[in-house]
Amino acid sequence: MSNNSNERTPKPNRSLGRKIIISVIAILIILAVSISFLGYRYFQEALKPMNPQNTNVTQVHIPLGASNKQIGSILQNKKVVKSGMVFDYYVKSNNMSEFRAGYYQLKPAMSLKTIAKQLQKGGSDQPIQSTKGKVLVREGANIDQIATQVSLTTDFSKQNFISVMKDQAFMEQLEKSYPKLLGSAMKAKQVRYRLEGYLYPATYEVKKNTSLKSLVNQMVAKTNQVLAPHYQQIKKTKLTVQQFMTLASLIEREGVNQTDRRKMSGVLLNRIDINMPLQSDVAVLYAIHRNNKQLTTKDLQSNSPYNLYKYTGFGPGPFDSPSISSVQALLHPLDRSKNYLYFVANTKTRKVYYSKTYEEHQQQIAKHASNN
Repeated sequence: MSNNSNERTPKPNRSLGRKIIISVIAILIILAVSISFLGYRYFQEALKPMNPQNTNVTQVHIPLGASNKQIGSILQNKKVVKSGMVFDYYVKSNNMSEFRAGYYQLKPAMSLKTIAKQLQKGGSDQPIQSTKGKVLVREGANIDQIATQVSLTTDFSKQNFISVMKDQAFMEQLEKSYPKLLGSAMKAKQVRYRLEGYLYPATYEVKKNTSLKSLVNQMVAKTNQVLAPHYQQIKKTKLTVQQFMTLASLIEREGVNQTDRRKMSGVLLNRIDINMPLQSDVAVLYAIHRNNKQLTTKDLQSNSPYNLYKYTGFGPGPFDSPSISSVQALLHPLDRSKNYLYFVANTKTRKVYYSKTYEEHQQQIAKHASNN
């Protein structure tokens, strides 16, 4: 075995090691920059609404004493915000605090700022059934329209509401609770809905545990409350409550102001006295299941019992929900002694013209209705 003194132990390749270290550092820097960039992007995106197109309402409960971090987690779990952590950072960086416990109606389309401000205002102390916490029954609305409004502002569907309107057992329960109000309505023939005219126009609070029947009961109870002081006076008119509410529902849609409502009441009562058809467009529209349209000759010939052009008397019952103004107008009619039997309104000026004879009425139409 030879002994070569020229052989040397190989030296480590320091250049290669340095390159590896530099490469690792570069990779770490790139990762750090990428993570920072992605984090910034995530933060910026999380500041935006969860879904700008989603306006569906989500009920969120914020418990008493919840921290900003806990509130953020609740909102994220409810899919109202993208990130609970970002919500926490946002409210802290903007000095937003004093969030209040309660039940809130929030939407994924809301910004963090909007949500935070809602939480500062405070929510309901009880769960809420409707998206707005309330249902509005408008003056002159009929049951189909009310059903639509209920479906838009609560968890109940339009069909749910209509089903309750056709629940005979429920109608009988209501009659027992409000016999003076609903006694004649329950005896009426060929009615579309027993409660048409008896769901009082008002705003009703709807909590989470509110059933559809209890909501309807609120509406009927309100009508009973409004009419209770007048039952004796209604009796003196020799009209049943059903007949009275029928006329009131016509006045509600026809009347422009209280004076005209009172004069129109006189016209309708004068017609009833001589067994003359009431000839109301409101009645025909209800008969053909329309709320607003130019009536045709065919419409006026509709065979519905609600068509008061074709049939004399009151028809089956009311056409909409009258307000107290129409009730008062019918209790205190004007100008009955003038024997007016016709009226026509100029839709531009909203002035109403009254006539005693058909010939006078035609002249008023030619003069004023032609200007509509």
